[in-house]
Amino acid sequence: MKVHPTGLEGVLVLEPKIFSDARGYFFESYNARVFKEVTAVDAVFVQDNQARSARHVLRGIHYQLVRPQGKLVRVLAGRVFDVAVDLRRDSSQFGRWAAVELSADNALQLWVPPGFGHAYLVLSDHADLAYKTTDFWWPEHERTIAWNDPAIGVQWPLSGEPVLSPKDASAVKLADAEVYA
Repeated sequence: MKVHPTGLEGVLVLEPKIFSDARGYFFESYNARVFKEVTAVDAVFVQDNQARSARHVLRGIHYQLVRPQGKLVRVLAGRVFDVAVDLRRDSSQFGRWAAVELSADNALQLWVPPGFGHAYLVLSDHADLAYKTTDFWWPEHERTIAWNDPAIGVQWPLSGEPVLSPKDASAVKLADAEVYA
């Protein structure tokens, strides 16, 4: 497995070694020993999630304040523009973002450490995402920052408005958000 830095400290793109031939392909999508060796992250994943979304659906920017989650994100079908935002107020990179296109074809994964917000935009007709988390989902601790906050300035590959949930449509700006100390 290869690791590619993103420009945000701790946020990593993971590229698996794919074995392919005329029959198809095989790769390890997760191996705890290899993950720790290549990332130096000793993560314990407690929950696996899967989501399907349609074209132009944008989810996020989500995070859990009290019980922060690390996320290992990959795409099983389709393509997404996947984003991590540093929400650690004491970080020199506070409010900065990094993004990568994840797809079923490229098999890349994004490691989003605790302390970061996560969002994605679906670029294909639909996309199926799978992600592992280092803590359980605690709805009372979940927070959302506006996807289009100019203080963050994510350059979404989107013309027009995205499709948002009511929660994401009413999200607060970074200046008004509770963030990590």
